[in-house]
Amino acid sequence: MFALALSAHASFAQRGGGRGGGGGGGATAVQPPRFEYVGPDNGGRIASATGIPGDTMTYYFGGASGGVWKTTDGAKTFQPVFDEQSVQAIGALAVAPSSPRTVWAGTGEAWAIRDADVMGDGIYKSTDAGATWQNMGLKDVGRIGRIIVHPTNPNLVYVCALGRTTGPQQERGVYRTKDGGTTWERVLFVNENTGCSGLSLDANHPENLVAGTWEVVMHTWGMFGGGAGSGVYVSHDSGSTWTRATDAGLPKSPVGKVDVAIAPSNGKRIYALIQTPNQGSVWRSDDGGNKWKVVSWDRSLIGRAGYYIHIAVNPQNDLEVLVANSTFKRSYDGGETWPISDRGCGDCHDIWMDPRNPSHWIETGDGGAGITRNHGVSFTQSSLPVGQMYHVAIDDRLPYWIYANKQDDSRSVRAPSSARMTVANVPGYGRGGARGGGDGGDFGGFGGRFGGASPWEGPLGGCESGFTIPTPGNHDVVWATCYGNTVTRYDHKVGEVHSVSPWRHTLDWEPNAAKYRCHWTPPLAIDPFDPNTVYYGCQVIFKTSNAGQSWSVISPDLSTQDPSRIVSSGGIIGDNLGQFYGEVVFAIAPSEVRRGLIWAGTNDGKIWNTTDGGVKWNDLTKNVGMAPWGTIRKIEPSRFDAGTAYMTVDYHLMDDRKPYIYKTTDLGKTWTRISDGLPQDHPLSYAMSIAENPNRKGMLFAGTGHQLFYSLDDGAKWTVLKAGLPASPATWIVFSKAQHDVIVSTYGRGLWVLRDITLLEQSDKPVADAALHIYEPRPGIRTPRGGSADITFTMKEAPKDSIDVSILDSAGTVVRDIRTMAHAGTNRVTWDLRYEGPKQPALRTTPADNPRIWDEPRFKDKTTRIVDHWGIQQPQRAGALAAPGRYSVRILAAGATATQPFVVVKDASLPTTAADMVAATAAQVRAVRAIDGSVDLINRLEILRKQVEDLTTSDTTSASSKAALADIEKKALDVELQLLSKEELNSDDKWFTERHRLYMSLVWLSAEVGTGGGDVAGGAEYRPTDAQGATLVELEKDLVTAKAAFTKFMEKDVKAFNASMAGKLAPLSDELPKGPPKPAILP
Repeated sequence: MFALALSAHASFAQRGGGRGGGGGGGATAVQPPRFEYVGPDNGGRIASATGIPGDTMTYYFGGASGGVWKTTDGAKTFQPVFDEQSVQAIGALAVAPSSPRTVWAGTGEAWAIRDADVMGDGIYKSTDAGATWQNMGLKDVGRIGRIIVHPTNPNLVYVCALGRTTGPQQERGVYRTKDGGTTWERVLFVNENTGCSGLSLDANHPENLVAGTWEVVMHTWGMFGGGAGSGVYVSHDSGSTWTRATDAGLPKSPVGKVDVAIAPSNGKRIYALIQTPNQGSVWRSDDGGNKWKVVSWDRSLIGRAGYYIHIAVNPQNDLEVLVANSTFKRSYDGGETWPISDRGCGDCHDIWMDPRNPSHWIETGDGGAGITRNHGVSFTQSSLPVGQMYHVAIDDRLPYWIYANKQDDSRSVRAPSSARMTVANVPGYGRGGARGGGDGGDFGGFGGRFGGASPWEGPLGGCESGFTIPTPGNHDVVWATCYGNTVTRYDHKVGEVHSVSPWRHTLDWEPNAAKYRCHWTPPLAIDPFDPNTVYYGCQVIFKTSNAGQSWSVISPDLSTQDPSRIVSSGGIIGDNLGQFYGEVVFAIAPSEVRRGLIWAGTNDGKIWNTTDGGVKWNDLTKNVGMAPWGTIRKIEPSRFDAGTAYMTVDYHLMDDRKPYIYKTTDLGKTWTRISDGLPQDHPLSYAMSIAENPNRKGMLFAGTGHQLFYSLDDGAKWTVLKAGLPASPATWIVFSKAQHDVIVSTYGRGLWVLRDITLLEQSDKPVADAALHIYEPRPGIRTPRGGSADITFTMKEAPKDSIDVSILDSAGTVVRDIRTMAHAGTNRVTWDLRYEGPKQPALRTTPADNPRIWDEPRFKDKTTRIVDHWGIQQPQRAGALAAPGRYSVRILAAGATATQPFVVVKDASLPTTAADMVAATAAQVRAVRAIDGSVDLINRLEILRKQVEDLTTSDTTSASSKAALADIEKKALDVELQLLSKEELNSDDKWFTERHRLYMSLVWLSAEVGTGGGDVAGGAEYRPTDAQGATLVELEKDLVTAKAAFTKFMEKDVKAFNASMAGKLAPLSDELPKGPPKPAILP
């Protein structure tokens, strides 16, 4: 998140004869942290869509709970345009036909099928094609399923409002505005339990409208759809008055959900798609809604009405009818037969048809949307990052991997947190990581991936719902749950998923007929003290300690056991997938502090614990003082104190949308509500998740139906944390203790990571008055051939000069110095885990066999040149790579000094031990030290030999002096040839004429025991081989020999030469002159 580019002054520091550098970045002003989208790699449900008549390039898509997305290039790329709003569930979209820059968005998903589906906060309007939005009211209608804008008057708008569906209310039915949304009037109201489920307008006679209504209520124990309120209503005065269609040709009440469509080319022809158990599916009127007849009994058109039921008519052919259901159906004979199933969607929801082009339409579904421009012959498929995630988990690797399952996807998946995640059709979305992934590509098919090489692995078992949890200490084994009483165990080493459910499959079962009632998202937990023990919940809690081979029931029925809430769901037609199973265990949470302590909560308001592993259970419900029938969504046992736990209780399906978070410090004997400081009055204020920071006691994170909050004082005060996180429900929160990351699952926008919250953890510490303060660094991570550690510090004032940032090893030895400028406020420097790089040779002399070397373009106008050779690609500037262990950082700035210790930990993917890496680093350090020793000799010899060369070529040097110079040159060259070959002195990269001498041998060895270079693979993660160790010892001996030769040469030969040439030539020196250059020849 705060990756820093290598600053130019560090990258090229002291190129001539100086040290090389690693990637130690300069200080960068730290920006507020932002969440990063990390997956999954495929799209989610698109609930609504619209286009502009006659425009095949511009479209708006509405995520079920993922916001509004816009494309202007024919669905090649999209951008989210609704992220600043407080709700992301988009039930309806509409463009004003006479004013295409006016766009309406109705919030709250009307495809109401699950307890998790999201309400809204009214209707929004944009007058600049989606760039900005304004809430125009209707904040209490809950769910808006259709918006119709008058064909010629953009200020006349109709809204089809289903209502919250969680209880009786007046704010439902059909609403109308005549002034562009400034004021609204409810023009059709049936009763407090019935809302609008379909709405259509006659394009040629816009005073004529038809509406479908649906009587429906949803609670945790059932969705009950259908009743006397469901029906068809007709208006002939622009919605001012309505008449219920009662013709005998319509089905007898009670019926379920109703959708309607007026044929645009023939306003007399009206279709109604009506959910009935046995009376038919499609009805048609040919006289404007007076007389009706059933034209189809095809049950595939009305399956699962809450999730589907949508009908549309071709704008130019009143006999061509389209229906969105589990598949997309088309009829060419007025709805009587349905021979065609399009492939534009699966589990289809919305339809938009271009009124100017009958071959151009959109179909939306669970995995995205399909656009056809050739009447369904082919579709342009679009998938967007709007995944609805119930939970998220991580393993204990470093870097950790992320695990999840996504609604409407049949697989559980995982990916490394450091991997690259790109969304090919949303430029700039996702992130670049350290490893893995690819650059993305075009979306390749409905329900598929975003494109490119994906970092996500799966399936791991499970399915679209439930939990996916890796085994602590053994990430190869992954447990998952799913609907229908499904438990799976995945073993990566075997590569197979094993079904290990404790009882028979219960999909379709009425809950009162099943021995075990298991929810759509059944809870799962692994014992922190025994990773072989797994817990699973229905209305009782199961336990296995033998990989699921057998299960035992360790609890009684923990629910209220109220028979009135153990009933078949669906209403007039049953719908028993477990999404509305009541009286079930919804949360299981073993303590990480005390063995045998397990907490459990139900979706009917019961909270329990056991302190002996399930032998005896304690009913804590009365101790809380909470209202009945809430859903205990999350229990968070403290990681600091066994008696402390937190829980979130959700009442939104009881029509109470306030947040309820409770805390106990005495094993549940007493409880305190700690959510009073959270917003209370938004339709999505209800609390869903709670998590305790394992690195700081009292620091909590809480997720609601549309926001994330944190508290530094155990819930006394809360602060909203937007940080780029869209306003989708924050369903689950976990922490990476080692990396200080927060990982959040959202129900509508996938998975997000807030990296390195160390500043947030320490944000209340008194540092404002300190001239210099270093925050406690989170652990650095040593990855394959790399890694990093972030150093964050604050300065009260910006220093005028550069500051010194020193990294010290556990012995207090400085291993890296970084000089950089700093800013007032918060700064960050990233250490790339490199020690100081090796010194670089600076050749200054002209080789005898290549007298024109300085005329070569690579060296022209230069005074020094590198030593080069093919295969190792000089110059080699990288220092040793730090091993896992303890380090400290010291900063000296403007007279102030501060230090902080930190650790570097090993990436779990590395196959070797920390001890092996310590040995590898030690070998690299020795090799660099030897390189420095050889370079020191080379550069001193080159300085001296350059003086000899200049004196020799000078016209003022006598013949006798030149003879003496030739002799000293030969002796100097003899010493240097112990360090460099003649080939290497020529800086030739592809001449292979003689063996390497000491310097280049050390360079090759350094690459072999280090991170490689050129054609050298490297071995920085491995203990040096015996051969490498022996070579290093041998080369260190050669260096001793070379140093002795150099010392002898300087003390004997050079001293003698300078004495003999005194008064004739300037004395030879192995140091560069200081100050202004002196003349080479004495006067």
